[in-house]
Amino acid sequence: MENKFTKDLEGALDNLHINGAFLTAGDENKSNTMTISWGSIGFMWRKPVFMALVRTNRYTNEFLKNGESFTISIPYHGKMKEALKICGTKSGRDINKEEEANIKFIKSKSVSTPVIEGCDKYYECKVLYKNKMDLNNFDKDLVDTFYKGENNKEHVLYFGEIVSEY
Repeated sequence: MENKFTKDLEGALDNLHINGAFLTAGDENKSNTMTISWGSIGFMWRKPVFMALVRTNRYTNEFLKNGESFTISIPYHGKMKEALKICGTKSGRDINKEEEANIKFIKSKSVSTPVIEGCDKYYECKVLYKNKMDLNNFDKDLVDTFYKGENNKEHVLYFGEIVSEY
């Protein structure tokens, strides 16, 4: 399958950053999704790559730790705003996100992790590398801004090969 990961890259990144996207981990039997607005798309190891950041205390991280894939589902133009809000503020440990956020997991094309129905852009990713960030290696201003108080949990970086995009 030809991979055109740069197709509509500007639209995907604008909507990711401004409106948010769903990062989903797990498989067809059990999955969780969360809202992200941070991420990076690029080219590493001769592969198209999506780099996602997930805090260590997030329920989705439990799926990613041992998982082999994740998906990114991006709704455009403010669509699914309420669902993104719910998936970004409530934990799948405590609620059924499909019911509460009125979303539906559907089968993806190339990986075992589902995507969110009704989005405008999808990236299906095979995990290539993961590493927990070390706050001791950060610029102090970033730690003070993004890793204090309730947000004191560091992120794990997940690098996924984009095996399918549509």
